[in-house]
Amino acid sequence: MLLVTARPSLRGSQPPMKLVFAGTPEVAVPALDALIASDRHEVAAVVTRPDAPAGRGRRLVASPVAQRAADAGIEVLKPARPRDEDFLARLREIGPDCCPVVAYGALLPKAALDVPVHGWVNLHFSLLPAWRGAAPVQHAILAGDEMTGAATFRIEEGLDTGPVYGVITEPVRPTDTSGDLLTRLAFAGAGLLAATMDGIEDGTLRPVPQSADGVSLAPKITVEDAHVDWTAPALRVDRVVRGCTPAPGAWTAFRGERLKLVQVALLPDRKDLAPGELDAGKNHVHVGTGSHAVELLWVQPQGKKPMRAADWARGVRIAPGERVGAPVVG
Repeated sequence: MLLVTARPSLRGSQPPMKLVFAGTPEVAVPALDALIASDRHEVAAVVTRPDAPAGRGRRLVASPVAQRAADAGIEVLKPARPRDEDFLARLREIGPDCCPVVAYGALLPKAALDVPVHGWVNLHFSLLPAWRGAAPVQHAILAGDEMTGAATFRIEEGLDTGPVYGVITEPVRPTDTSGDLLTRLAFAGAGLLAATMDGIEDGTLRPVPQSADGVSLAPKITVEDAHVDWTAPALRVDRVVRGCTPAPGAWTAFRGERLKLVQVALLPDRKDLAPGELDAGKNHVHVGTGSHAVELLWVQPQGKKPMRAADWARGVRIAPGERVGAPVVG
């Protein structure tokens, strides 16, 4: 079921397969680019989320997918809800053969799922049935997975439960943030999605039902999920920081204000600091955990830009014995 390269079309002189691509954030752009570049398919339109406020002025800005489609001269559809009749009517009018999806961000109703003859095919950033849901990459890092990947599957009304067309694997590196890993998967997955469209187009690829074993869920990571517990082992602290970077951002409390933790390093030989206890030197900031210490490398104080932790510590003049996080009881 592993898909890596496209094969020559078996359809001879038949016209390209007509696609309507659905996606919203930057991570979906590589897949859209791969499909636009293919001479085997025609991206007739793009479906994306409506323009959203961004920046200090909160001006309405089109999604990265909408901007890329507009640059390529492709029709852009921005329904407030995919069940809106105007959108469904336009989708039926276009008459796509298949609708590839990458991080669209809205549930698709049965009325939309039934339009293309080959359905809607989602590129999901996990090895299904592991990590079904909105945040598979973050949860893979939080769980300490050493291997993850991406899968293409036909969308059903259930949550990421549809039969799988193809998979690729990707190792999770020890220093990977969710942003690092997602970027690699976005580009590798673009090739997987294009190969899946090729296999559907020439009739050589059939989806396989997901296993009932190994199912795990990956709900959206909340701000509270990103709150670092310094009584946890250092390995858990490191995973929370990496898994929640860049969003929503791991954080702790310092002097009553939120301090975002951008990058830490493990210090397995230092075990003399209590959980949350700070030790700031000229060029280092160490923090105790439930096991051994970690070093803060980059932090972001509230209302400021990211900075080196040692520079932050010099500015706030950390007192001996001072701590981050909630006070330790007992």
